[in-house]
This record gives sequence, C-alpha cells and structure tokens, in this order.
Amino acid sequence: MISRIDMRGAALPDGAALRDLLPRAELDVEAALEKVRPICDDVRHRGSAAVLDWGEKFDGIRPDALRVPTGAPAEALAALDPGVRAALEESIRRARLVHRAQRRAETTTRVVPGGTVTEKWVPVSRVGLYVPGGRSVYPSSVVMNVVPAQEAGVGSIAVTSPPQSGFGGLPHPAILAACALLGVDEVYAAGGAQAVAMFAYGTAECPPADLVTGPGNVYVAAAKRLLKGRIGIDAEAGPTEIAILADAGADPVHVAADLISQAEHDPLAASVLVTDAPALADAVETELATQVAATKHVADRIGPALAGKQSAIVLVDGVDEGLRVVDAYAAEHLEVQTADAAAVAARVRNAGAIFVGPWSPVSLGDYCAGSNHVLPTGGCACHSSGLSVQSFLRGIHIVEYDEDALAEVAHHVVALADAEDLPAHGAAVRARFGWQVPGA
Repeated sequence: MISRIDMRGAALPDGAALRDLLPRAELDVEAALEKVRPICDDVRHRGSAAVLDWGEKFDGIRPDALRVPTGAPAEALAALDPGVRAALEESIRRARLVHRAQRRAETTTRVVPGGTVTEKWVPVSRVGLYVPGGRSVYPSSVVMNVVPAQEAGVGSIAVTSPPQSGFGGLPHPAILAACALLGVDEVYAAGGAQAVAMFAYGTAECPPADLVTGPGNVYVAAAKRLLKGRIGIDAEAGPTEIAILADAGADPVHVAADLISQAEHDPLAASVLVTDAPALADAVETELATQVAATKHVADRIGPALAGKQSAIVLVDGVDEGLRVVDAYAAEHLEVQTADAAAVAARVRNAGAIFVGPWSPVSLGDYCAGSNHVLPTGGCACHSSGLSVQSFLRGIHIVEYDEDALAEVAHHVVALADAEDLPAHGAAVRARFGWQVPGA
C-alpha cells in the first residue's frame, strides 16, 4: 500500500542530492502552460464569453452569467446546516484572531538628524480569490483566503469558484454560504485557467485584480505562472502533502489516520512518514490497511495516493537524521510526533506549517486552528510562506531628508554614482549645491 525508503546506516547526502532521494508528486506546470496559453489569450480578447465557453467545455455547465446573483450567498447561508454554520463561524473567529495579529505597523527610522526613512504598509487595491470546486468542496478555503485579505484592509475582494451542474451553474452552496458569512457579495461562477485570466485581464462583469490567491489544479497553477507580472500571485500550488516525523513513542493509529487524511484530497496527494522506529513503521502499515478499508474515497483518491511514488515511509537512524530529511523535503504540512516534540519542532527550518505533538493534527489546521491552510507545496517551503496578511500588503519606503542631511552624505552619493558610471545620478545631487559637492 505504501513504499519504504531505507536511509539507515549511511551518511545522508546534502542539499539537492538528499531532496532527489525523497518522494514527490509530479506536477508538470511547464507542459500545462501550452494548454492554458490559448485559454488565457481567448479570455483577454473575448472576455466573459470566452470564460463561459471554456467553463462549459471543462465543467459541463454554462451559467446564465459569470457574476453570481447578489441574493444567492444569503439564500445559501439560510439553507446551510446549523452545525456547518457554527463550525464556519468558529473557523472565521479563530482565523481573525491569528491574522489580525499579523498586521504591520508603520515604522520610521531616524538615519541621521534631518534624515528619515519611513516604511508604511499599504494593501493591494483589489484581489481575486480562487476557491477550488473539483473532487471536494472547500468552504474552508473561502475563510483562509478572505480573512487575511480583509484583515490587511483590501478594499475590493472577489471570490470565484467553478460552477456546479448540480446547483444550476452556481458554485457549491457551502462556498456561497461562507462568502455570505464573511460579507463578500462579489462572487463568480468560474474555475480553471479561465478564472485566473478573468481576474488578470478583467471582463465586462469583473474588473481586473491586482493579486490572485488560492489553491487549484495544475492548470490554475500554470495560468498563475503565465500571467504573473500582469497580476501578483501567492504561489503555484501543487498537490497537497503531509510529512510526519515520529519516533517509537508515536501512536500508530494517529499517524496512519493523519497520513490518510491528506491522501483523501487527491490521487497525487503525498503522505510521508519519517521515523527511526521500524516497529512504528510496521504498526503504521498495519493500521493503514485497517483504516483505509473502512474509509470513503479509497479507490479514486486514497489508494492511489498512498501507493503512488509521492508517498513513502522513510527509515532513518535517529531524530537528528529525521530532521535533515524533513528539512530537505520542506513539507506543506509537517507533524512532529516525537519525545519533546516542541523542542524538535523548534529545530525545523523548512515547512509550510508545523503541527506539534499528538493533539495537533493537520486537519485541525485545515479548519479551526486559526492558522492558514493555503501553504507552499512541492518543496517551496524552503523559500516561501503560507498565505497571510502580509501576502496582501506592500511595503513602501518614504524617504525625507533636509538640506543638511543631504549635504552630509552628498559626497558618498557622488562617489558611488561615479563608480557605477552613472554621472547623472551624481549630478542630481551636485545641482542642489551649486554643483559643488559638500565634503568633497
């Protein structure tokens, strides 16, 4: 059901050599680029009609309009199961607590008397938030996209999600209900690359956005890559992944359940256990067989995900070696289930989010921890962060020097300008002092 990689008894390689030994899902964004290019070009030239045409081709449904009727989110909320509503409200409350604390304060640094640099944080003006709607429905992703954008102070927020044939061409009612709870009334029934292009170029119904965030399939990722520059993006999200660093004290029932929970997303989802305990590996394999047999979505998602080359049990000599492996893997979600888990987790450098101890499963972070579940995948956690308030802010430096402060440093500016063979740069300073540089 799940393969093993034995790294015991030999020195682990460094850097890319170690990364190359670890399981990883294949996501050929480059190949998808050529498929999404004509879609995006079509949307650029034909606008809404192109979005609707491509949506009908891929989703099998053509809504009456891209813009969801204004009253539809409120109607979906009124019909929402009370238990689901309460869960979404609590998810929103906790997410607001965490993301509100991420707000950035304006800071002014007095570099010299009369010379200051102020950094202020300004939200982007308009964002397009993508919420997937394929194998599963993700109202939680509405929360994870909208809350940080709102807490950052973004003034114009639009959500898009693929139309559903079972709901008259509207996005899933749970997604619409989540939008209503968050006060978002600009919602579109569009998915895939055409939805990203809609936000990038704008249509008669949808003004263009400055930034597009949210997870999606390989074609959404390819459209983001293609259109990056015209729009800002958060990341090119790939298949979801979990890595668990566990020792002999971990409970195999918990570990197996958590591996399955991520495999449930997609047949390309990655579930990786890194352990120095062969007995735990054996017990987890036994538990996987038992729990998978009793689980939904076995044939189409969980089975292929666990059996795929992107999933494995990795055996290492000790926790130190395990830390090297998980840092090289740079998982979207990393669980640490070891003795003194907090201390071990503190040593991790590369992960989208870290879940510490046996009572912090990844599924808690998916919904109600308060953290964000839009996270870097495919090893990108070694250089990128998850979605946050910061994702929607731009830092702007405001430079203010008076005459004396400029005079004090003018000769250095001129010297560096001359060294770079940019004499007009120096002349811009010289002109302010009658072409005689103070201090020269």
